[in-house]
Amino acid sequence: MTMQNLEALAIFVRIAEMGSFTRAAESLGIQKGRASNVVRELEAQMGARLLHRSTRSVQLTEDGRGFHARAQALLADAEALSTMFAGSEAPVSGRLRIDLPTEFARSTIVPALPSFLARYPGIELELSSTDRRVDLIGEGMDCVLRIGGIVDETLVARHLGALRMVNAASPAYLSQFGVPRTLDDLLAQGHRMVHYTPTLGSRPFGWEYPTGDTHAMLALPGSVSVNNVQTYHGAGLAGLGLIQARLSSLQPFLASGELVEILPDLPPRSMPVSIVVAHRQNLSRRVRIFVEWLETILAPYLER
Repeated sequence: MTMQNLEALAIFVRIAEMGSFTRAAESLGIQKGRASNVVRELEAQMGARLLHRSTRSVQLTEDGRGFHARAQALLADAEALSTMFAGSEAPVSGRLRIDLPTEFARSTIVPALPSFLARYPGIELELSSTDRRVDLIGEGMDCVLRIGGIVDETLVARHLGALRMVNAASPAYLSQFGVPRTLDDLLAQGHRMVHYTPTLGSRPFGWEYPTGDTHAMLALPGSVSVNNVQTYHGAGLAGLGLIQARLSSLQPFLASGELVEILPDLPPRSMPVSIVVAHRQNLSRRVRIFVEWLETILAPYLER
């Protein structure tokens, strides 16, 4: 594999990731015509069409998806080889594309990024924030932070731990209904909860609490159902009911007194958190560095 071949693969991967010849060329500092020529030459060499082109979008063909995955792996292998003997303090540079859950990115990761970029100024981060399950290969992600179970066995997941969950309510709400000390108080004091459901109209989750080695649900009434994490937190802050959420997201509100933790001995089930990468043998040094940094940021909120 020559350097020229690797450059062609890098151009193809960027086009596939950005879904645009123009934007990919601009990001790489090359002419759009050169990007087009590279793809045509690759398709001629492979004897297969790699990209569907239209006036509005560029998408991978079925053959292109397989080629894209192998191209990513080859580029990762090439980078790993080139940095094999680099010391831990050697400069690291390049683009890193990460997907994070929306609320987690806002509350926990983004506020800590200045320290990461100050330490590694050569890294260019592209952050995707979404609560859907992204296609790592098809969308060109280097790694994804996943909260919850991993269902795709073709991916490589590194379990980091479990995020601690807490019960909380606003001071205004607690002054109206009282502070529950036991599970029975939730019913006796007439408490209400903000219902969260991924799909509005479906049956909402109940109030989760530990019982023995497992967790159970207590049916609590509520006037508001939401399908968005930020809105869920906002409803709790507005005093619309009790909420159960990740400590990492609620920590600023607990620290400021806008929310109060309740029933600390009856927390909901902790949420497993993992770093997920496409199934390839070698990870770039950029990815390894980011994952190690991410572990330090999450450490205060994790139960091992």
